[in-house]
Amino acid sequence: MNQSGVIKAVCISEKKGQQKHPVEEIRLVPHQGIPGDAHAGDWHRQVSLLGQDSVDRLQEKITIKLFPGAFAENVLVEGLQVFKLPVGTKLKVGSALCQVTQIGKECHADCAIRQQAGDCVMPREGIFVIVLEEGSAKAGDEVRVVEEVDG
Repeated sequence: MNQSGVIKAVCISEKKGQQKHPVEEIRLVPHQGIPGDAHAGDWHRQVSLLGQDSVDRLQEKITIKLFPGAFAENVLVEGLQVFKLPVGTKLKVGSALCQVTQIGKECHADCAIRQQAGDCVMPREGIFVIVLEEGSAKAGDEVRVVEEVDG
C-alpha cells in the first residue's frame, strides 16, 4: 500500500515548551534529530510529525488561528494520517530515513497552545521518530512510508 503525504511546513524552536516557528529547511541527523531544535538529542523523540488534518479538525472548533508549529511539531504533513502509522514504521521524511518510535505523548497542561486554544492534538495524534539516515526536508517534500510493520 502506497502511503505518502506532502510536507506543509518544517519548524523548530530554540526552547522546550514553546510553539515552533517555520524555517526554510531542516537537517535530520542520526542520534541527534534536528540541530538547533530544543528537542534534539540522542533519545526516542528526536523529531515530531503532525498531520494537517489533525490541525484542521481542531481549527474548526476554536476561534484562534492555528499556524504551522503551533503544536510544537517539527514536520506538518498533508495527505497522510501519521497517527495511524504503527511504532516501528520506517518513513522517508524528505531525503532522511526515520523510524516511528512513539504515537502521542503526555502533554504538560501549561503548553503554549493548550493555554491559548484550550486543547492540543499532539498528545493524541502527533508521532515521534528517530533519524536512521541523515537527510534534509522542506515544505513541498514528500513523507513516504517505506517499510510498514503490523500494528
